[in-house]
Amino acid sequence: MYVGRFAPSPTGPLHLGSLFAAVTSYLDARAHHGTWLVRMEDIDSPREVPGAADTILTQLETHGLNWDGPVLYQSRRIPAYREAWHQLRADGLVYPCNCSRKRLRHLEGIYDGRCRTKTAPGQDDIPCAWRVRTDIADRVHWNDLFCGPQQFDLKQTIGDFIVLRKDGLFAYQLAVSVDDAFQSITHVIRGGDLLDSTPRQLHLLQLLSSPAPRYGHTPILTDSSGLKLSKQRFAPAINPASAQDNITRCLGLIGLTPPTSSLGAPASELLQWAAENWHRNVLKTGESGKKTPASIAVD
Repeated sequence: MYVGRFAPSPTGPLHLGSLFAAVTSYLDARAHHGTWLVRMEDIDSPREVPGAADTILTQLETHGLNWDGPVLYQSRRIPAYREAWHQLRADGLVYPCNCSRKRLRHLEGIYDGRCRTKTAPGQDDIPCAWRVRTDIADRVHWNDLFCGPQQFDLKQTIGDFIVLRKDGLFAYQLAVSVDDAFQSITHVIRGGDLLDSTPRQLHLLQLLSSPAPRYGHTPILTDSSGLKLSKQRFAPAINPASAQDNITRCLGLIGLTPPTSSLGAPASELLQWAAENWHRNVLKTGESGKKTPASIAVD
């Protein structure tokens, strides 16, 4: 049984890039007669925008992207993340880290395991980050549904990464891994900007003895200068009054052109047509041997 999901962060309303990600995830699920879930990744409270979660859900509904079952809010799942962290800690797979930001900047993104053998800090009343060990990991392999065979050496490219932050918040990598297992997610279709998160999540799922979903990373949308459309770069929110045009535009970027008879049809009907005509090779430009592009520029 296919179970997919769309998991936005409520740091602002959906823009064209995030709508594109939602549409590709939705179409792959519906084309395979699967379940499509929505998960709200609202555990990073300092970055959350009040009201953004409700806005996102309204935007999805307005655009015909109707999900199955109740929305899962990560902010209500803290006990599950804590249980997973305790399991990793009991198995000796995580350790406390008190490296300064200055030292971490010098490491250029690859943690060297300095705190791996330290015994302090580590008391529960001393603030510190907790990292998961990657020195025990083999190379991580998976066959991406859009990008083809992938291979990562976590030890060399990322190093031990944080699962519990110094401020007490659980990190994205742990939360999403725990929730994918909890919701029995079988397929994760998301933007290529999250490609390097996949080896970390596969590593955690293996350590937690949880099954791994299939992953497919789609192109990200960029502006004319090649920068990713994002909330941080002030990409404009999609206009709910233009839902049909927004969906038509996303389908065109995917490579699906609705028939002229569909002009003016509601967004839900356009999506139904698209699901019936969706195939994963459409993102490979429909030509044999072509790889999925890393990005698609929009005007």
